[in-house]
Amino acid sequence: MDILYKIFLEPFALMASAPDLLLQTLWEGLVSGVLYALIALGFVLIFKASGVFNFAQGIMVVFAALTLVGLHEKGVPAFLALILTIGVMFVLAFAVERIVLKPLVNQPDIILFMATFGLTYFLIGFGELIFGGNPKQMISRELFLPQGSTDLQLLGGLVRVQHIDIAAAVIASLMIAALAVFFSKTRIGRALRAVADSHKAALSVGISLDQIWVIVWFTAGIVALVTGIMWGARSDVSFALQIIALKALPVLILGGFTSIPGAIVGGLIIGVGEKIGEFYWGPLIGGGIETWLAYMIALLFLLYRPQGLFGEKIIERV
Repeated sequence: MDILYKIFLEPFALMASAPDLLLQTLWEGLVSGVLYALIALGFVLIFKASGVFNFAQGIMVVFAALTLVGLHEKGVPAFLALILTIGVMFVLAFAVERIVLKPLVNQPDIILFMATFGLTYFLIGFGELIFGGNPKQMISRELFLPQGSTDLQLLGGLVRVQHIDIAAAVIASLMIAALAVFFSKTRIGRALRAVADSHKAALSVGISLDQIWVIVWFTAGIVALVTGIMWGARSDVSFALQIIALKALPVLILGGFTSIPGAIVGGLIIGVGEKIGEFYWGPLIGGGIETWLAYMIALLFLLYRPQGLFGEKIIERV
């Protein structure tokens, strides 16, 4: 009974006795969840347009951030380095379309998936060759990202809010909203939905797959750049960030691989869930919950709702 009390009731008693700590945990989880959703959005965009699960999205986050920091270290002003990095991500999108996607049109999905594996290790090697493997500091001040923190008096206690976390949550939320509007209201967005429904039907009405794929991969590159800047400002820029990017996999499983709202909801569930689990249940069962809880939640969804919360249920007739 004592064990059951500690595992199932003690954490809730702690939440009730210290609501300010609960708010602090929820805020940190919310920020992480929004950034997870932003990473997942890159996966969703590419999967919707080409049917390719882009395993390289995680390393694209690192590569974009390293390019920005590396250019600045070579004497390029911060905002010029940002513009040049955007140009690099466009070149990368164009190269992927020409070298990887176009030759593999109509190949099995597993072939395209393995091609993104190859792209991942190419970007790792290329990034280490150019920028080295040591962690780098994000140029937060040069990009006018806020520093410091504010203590808020809430529910009888202090809740500390980092200014960079506020900026990260606001920027990520605005970007998610802008992309949702762009792909639902613009001509390119309608073309994207047509491509997602059927490549052959899209071609029959004059939609260029080549252009759509470049646009979508470039957009995913911009998403990766913003994500890399935000995560790098909160910690540092290193190849370890690609491990964080893999948290997008449980987010996609929860929300559905083709749903932008699903990426948002899934990101928030994972972000808040792992922070609460680590803070309240970690001391009781040994800690480290934050590293595996997301994947356990994803496993449960795979068992009982494999299409995710917002994914389309696939019915196969035999």
